[in-house]
Amino acid sequence: MKPMMNRCNYLLITGLVFSFSVFAQEKVELISYGDMDQWITREIKESAVIGGNTKQVYAIGPTKTITGAEPYVNQGGSPWATSNVLAKVSGVVKTNMSVFPEARGSGFCARMDTRMESVKVLGLVDITVLAAGSVFLGEMIEPIRGTKNPQKMLNSGIPFTRKPKAIRFDYKVKMSGEENRIRSTGFGKTTTVEGKDLPCVVVLLQKRWEDAKGNIYAKRVGTLVVRYSQSTDWKDNATYEILYGDITGHPSYQPGYMRIQDEERYATNSKGNSVPIQEVDWAGEDEEPTHLFIQFASSHGGAYIGLPGNSFWVDNVKLIY
Repeated sequence: MKPMMNRCNYLLITGLVFSFSVFAQEKVELISYGDMDQWITREIKESAVIGGNTKQVYAIGPTKTITGAEPYVNQGGSPWATSNVLAKVSGVVKTNMSVFPEARGSGFCARMDTRMESVKVLGLVDITVLAAGSVFLGEMIEPIRGTKNPQKMLNSGIPFTRKPKAIRFDYKVKMSGEENRIRSTGFGKTTTVEGKDLPCVVVLLQKRWEDAKGNIYAKRVGTLVVRYSQSTDWKDNATYEILYGDITGHPSYQPGYMRIQDEERYATNSKGNSVPIQEVDWAGEDEEPTHLFIQFASSHGGAYIGLPGNSFWVDNVKLIY
């Protein structure tokens, strides 16, 4: 009986050591300001012709208040930008707010809403657009001068040379419940777009380079795209694997939204100009990235497409190695 007990003890201890070893090998790193506990409050007075109200516009960064209609640049080393913006169109100062800090536990989380934004002049609705809430790694180039090509106002991604195994975060989803979306650009009629509006997460690692003319090219090093189709209460420590190299043969590959150049994104080149990032190929599995792009959004369809009523909450964003 004693030898059997010793053997059982050995197996138990070996299993515990193995489990501890696997756990110890996992390195978890919170992305800077990824706990969503610190927010900058921008107090911006809109033009008198549209009401002259002072709006609070939020940014993820060191806790403080900024007063005035000044273009925002990332503060305190924060790598995060949001779809909250200051716009100056034909001299009219207007803000958009679709991302908010919301109390959670002893701190905050980021709440993203899809909503309609209207500009009213002399009591008349001149422009109504659909605005999705979005939080992403990069910069928003302010002020916004118009509704044409909004992607050009985003400097997408940050310099990054590592290869995490996964991303981990807490999230909550509230779906609008409608079967189809709408498209509202502020010009022409609002139209119906087939398919549900889905909150989404996008993680791209790219190997970028710039030619002599300032064009930016990229190979896709790592990919993760998640879309949520149901409302859910808080899910803590949701962990998603990042896939590397050419993933077209992977069982989870979705050509509709995981392919190379799935949409046109922009970055600021060495000349200070916003140019398209031209994804040209999949990178080899041994190639290293130069940039990381992470985006959380309350709608998946791109600019001006979605459905009011969708909300997406995110907290404690981490990378796993």
